[in-house]
Amino acid sequence: MNRRKLIQSLAIGLPTLLFSNKLFACSINETNAQEFVEKILAGPFLPTWESLSSYQTPEWFRDAKFGIWAHWGPQCQPEAGDWYAREMYMEGSRKYKFHLEKYGHPSQFGFKDVINTWKAENWDPDALVSLYKSAGAKYFMALANHHDNLDLYNSKYQKDWNSTKQGPEKDIVGGWAAAAKKQNLPFAVSVHAAHTWSWLETAQRADKNGPLAGVPYDGKLTKQDGKGKWWDGLDPQELYAQNHQLSENSLDDGVIHKQWNWGNGVTPPSKAYIEKFYNRTIDLINKYNPDMIYFDDSQLPLWPVSDAGLRIAAHLYNKSIKEKGKLTAVITGKILDEDQRKAMVWDIERGQSNNIEPLPWQTDTCLGDWHYDRSVYNRKGYKSASKIIHTLVDVVSKNGNLMLNVPVRGDGSIDELERKIVEDIGVWMNANSESIYATRPWKIFGEGPAQNQSAALTAQGFNEGKGAPFGEHDIRFAVKDKVLFATVMAWPTNGSVLITSLKDSSTHYPEKINSVQLVATGQHLKFERNSDGLKVYFPAEKPAASYANPLKIS
Repeated sequence: MNRRKLIQSLAIGLPTLLFSNKLFACSINETNAQEFVEKILAGPFLPTWESLSSYQTPEWFRDAKFGIWAHWGPQCQPEAGDWYAREMYMEGSRKYKFHLEKYGHPSQFGFKDVINTWKAENWDPDALVSLYKSAGAKYFMALANHHDNLDLYNSKYQKDWNSTKQGPEKDIVGGWAAAAKKQNLPFAVSVHAAHTWSWLETAQRADKNGPLAGVPYDGKLTKQDGKGKWWDGLDPQELYAQNHQLSENSLDDGVIHKQWNWGNGVTPPSKAYIEKFYNRTIDLINKYNPDMIYFDDSQLPLWPVSDAGLRIAAHLYNKSIKEKGKLTAVITGKILDEDQRKAMVWDIERGQSNNIEPLPWQTDTCLGDWHYDRSVYNRKGYKSASKIIHTLVDVVSKNGNLMLNVPVRGDGSIDELERKIVEDIGVWMNANSESIYATRPWKIFGEGPAQNQSAALTAQGFNEGKGAPFGEHDIRFAVKDKVLFATVMAWPTNGSVLITSLKDSSTHYPEKINSVQLVATGQHLKFERNSDGLKVYFPAEKPAASYANPLKIS
């Protein structure tokens, strides 16, 4: 089988296709000059789902539980929220109207011009990562690129459209990586650029109404159109990637969600586009050595129309083994079937599993909008520290981690409301982290009314906030060695809590209970155990941040 036929087989969806080591080595050697620039590092992992399925999640990730993310790039500069670069080209939308008022018409001032206004003048990565570590984060993640396609690092393959050449003229990923290293935190990057091809098709449109009806937006501009402008000598197509036919139903603003898996009429990405994305990502891995990569993709990038994501995964895993002597790397992806979850970590966006998952997983969520939105600040719409802690405790009880995005302003700072929430999270974590770090799920994840009113996952997740809120009768469990932690999800109003899962002669906990401590203070609490449950009497005085109250049972 030659390399070209092999790729074609992968593209039509043969995820268990077998490579022999000999065949794989010959294929790479024969065609590398034609199809690859960046090589896949040799090692035990091959770019197939079957080979990747021998992956084992590293212990550092399982122990860490809580990470913080700076989902920060040029789309934060307008401070108008997520997906700005797409929706500014959607006539009549909120972001389109905002753009008209702030910058002008998108035929005259497109997203490339927004990038040019982004200077990141108040960015202090050391201070922010230090704050996040003090709040309890055990790993840190930075945006490496978004669907807007600007690489936020010194990119060999996006050489003109990256943050060292445009906008702030700074190595954003490099700055974050150095700050994480100073704090001894594992460093992660999030990669979203695989979808620029279809996501930014809105830039090919034109107004249907008004004085500029029919005048194309700037999505089809080329290098020749830049003479005499600030971007003279630059090719917007290297950024926008719109030199292709529109996908089916592209004018339907919602169809992008149905085409996220590269089906349902999306125009197939070109080989050049695919290989450029592959090379950019391998370059990112080799330059910045991330411990973890988050892919904003169904499964892996460009699957199933290409094996590019499989190649990237094999390279990262093999690189980790070669450089560290064992596999310590993590890759996350979305909408994974049971077999794919063996090859990488399942990520649930803005949502939580309703069960203990057999393999480690992660939820990612945000204080506000993914890209900074000043309107959330103005209406005081951020999630509270208590909401974040409730999510963390629930996720940990089900074998998961929480990745929290703290939106960063265009200038590189966070606002005072966000800072206060982060500090409040730190108050709780500093008192109660023993019940979080390095724990594992117990026999059951919890009890109480909230779990009976949970919402099902849809698509990438999106069940966040759809179930019943947590209260004093909701308990979440986790275990560390021989110690059981039972977290009461509110301070009991009557001074005591009854944990029915720990009743006398419980099949879950048949052992004798000798001690119950309030983790936040270390106080030993009075308790009674009978056929109804374990009744624990709380002290009269609440500790700080008493919205979730772990009990240490031994």
